[in-house]
Amino acid sequence: MKTSQLQWWVVCALLGLFMLPTVHASARDGNAIVSIGHDSALARGERADSVVSIFGSSTSAGEVAEAVVSILGNTRVTGPIGDSAVAVLGNNYVDSKVGDSVVAVLGNVELGPNAVIGGDVVVVGGTLTRDPAARVLGTVHRVELPISVGGFGWLHPWIEHCLLLGRPLALAPGLNWAWALALGALAFYILLALLFHRGIDRCVLTLETEPGRTCLASALSVLLMPVLVVLLFITVIGIAVIPIFVMALLVARVFGTVVVLTWIGRRLTGIRTGSNPLQAVLPVLVGGALVLLMYLIPLVGFVVFKLLGILGMGVVLYTLILSWRTDQQQQSPAAAPAPGASAAATATAATAAMASATAPPTPQVEPSVAAPLQNTSAERAGFWQRMAALLLDAVLICFVTGLIHQSDRLELIALAAYGAVMWKLKGTTIGGILFGLQVIRVDGRPIDWATAIVRALGCFLSLVAVGLGFIWIAFDPERQAWHDKIAGTVVVRSHKGASLV
Repeated sequence: MKTSQLQWWVVCALLGLFMLPTVHASARDGNAIVSIGHDSALARGERADSVVSIFGSSTSAGEVAEAVVSILGNTRVTGPIGDSAVAVLGNNYVDSKVGDSVVAVLGNVELGPNAVIGGDVVVVGGTLTRDPAARVLGTVHRVELPISVGGFGWLHPWIEHCLLLGRPLALAPGLNWAWALALGALAFYILLALLFHRGIDRCVLTLETEPGRTCLASALSVLLMPVLVVLLFITVIGIAVIPIFVMALLVARVFGTVVVLTWIGRRLTGIRTGSNPLQAVLPVLVGGALVLLMYLIPLVGFVVFKLLGILGMGVVLYTLILSWRTDQQQQSPAAAPAPGASAAATATAATAAMASATAPPTPQVEPSVAAPLQNTSAERAGFWQRMAALLLDAVLICFVTGLIHQSDRLELIALAAYGAVMWKLKGTTIGGILFGLQVIRVDGRPIDWATAIVRALGCFLSLVAVGLGFIWIAFDPERQAWHDKIAGTVVVRSHKGASLV
C-alpha cells in the first residue's frame, strides 16, 4: 500500500535523528538515493526509486517511483513522483504530479501551477499556499498549532555547523539566535549566583571535599531517574507527581550548572567563598566563558554540555542527602545528663559503698552462660571492598554451578544459599575472608539461621531495585546495604582474619 510505504520512509528517516552527529554519508540502495548530513538531488531526465535526506534537503527534477523525503530539511519536487512528497521540520514545494500524498510536519506546503496531487495534502503547524491551477484529488488536512512555527529555516545553519559536528555553538552566519540563548542563560546563571550564593557555596564545598561520591551520585541520578518515573507511572497514583518530579529535576540541573560554573571559576581565579554576594559573580562569569569556548570544539562541545548538566544535578542531589543526614543527627542527639544528676550519682555511690562495707559477704554466684558480645564498634567495611568480595563470590559460584548444571537460573539462588550458610557458620564468605570482612549483628549477638536467611533474601530486594540497595552502602553512615538494615547486620573489617576450618 502507498500509505504504508510512506510511513516506512518516515520511520526510517526519523531513525536517522538518533545516529552519530558526525555522520556525513550518501548511498544508493538499489536505485534509491539516501543522504545523511547533506542534501540529495535527482537531476532532470534521471530516475530513482526514492530520494531521502536526513539533516538535509531533497530536490527532485527527475522521475521518482516511490517517495521524496526530507528530515530537518526542505523538499522540492518538480518531476513526477509515484508515491509521496514529505518534509519533516521543513517546507515542501511541489510543482508536478504526485501519485499519493504531500505532507509537511512543522513546515509549509506550496503547490505550483503544475501540481496534481492524487491523494491528500497534510499540513501540521504550517501554512498552505496553492496556485489556482493546482489540483488536489484528495482532501486537505490542516493541523493548527497554538504558536505559528513559520518554518525551520533558522535551524538549518545550526544543524550544518553545530549538530553535525557535535558542538552546541559555532562562529558561523545564521547562529545569532543560538548565541543569544547561550548568553541569556549565562546571565540567568549569574542572577541565580547572586540570589542563592550561600546554597551555591555549600554545593561547591561538597564537590570539593567529596568529588568521588559526587560523581557517583551523578551517575546514579542518570540511571535511576527514568526508573523512578516509570515506577511512578505504574502506580497510577504517582502519575500526578511526575510533572512535579520532572520539574524538580530540571531545577536541580539548572542550579547545579551554576554550581559547576562557580567551581570552575574559583579554580581559575582563586576567589573563595565570602559574605559579599558580588564575589559570586566573577567565578560564574569566568567559568561560563570557558565553557562557551569549549562549546565551539567539535565533539568536545556536546560532551561538555552533557557532563555539565549531569554533574550539576548530581552535586545538588548529593548535597541534599548530606543535609538530610545532618538534620536527622541533630534531631536525635545522645542523651545528656540532667542538671544535678552528677551529684545524685555521687551520693548514691557513697551510700552503696557504706552498705556493702557493713553487709555480710554474699556467696559468689556463677554467671549464666551466654555467648560473648561481638564488637559492633569495629571499623565498617567500605563500598568497594564489599563489592570486590561479592564479585569474587559471584565468580566462584558461577564457576561451580556451571560445572554442576548448565543453567543461569540457579546462579542467584546458589549465591544466596551459599551466603546464608557461610554467614551462619563462619560469619563471612570466601571473598570476605580474602578481603578481611566480617558480618555481625548490630545488637552484638551471634548470627543465627533466621538472621542469615533473612539477610540472603534481602539481597534480592537490594538487587532488584537496579542495584540501589547495594549502592546505598556508599551513602549510609553505618555502611549498611538494604539487606543489612532488614536483617540488622553490619559488615566490619576483621583485622585478625578468618579461616575456612
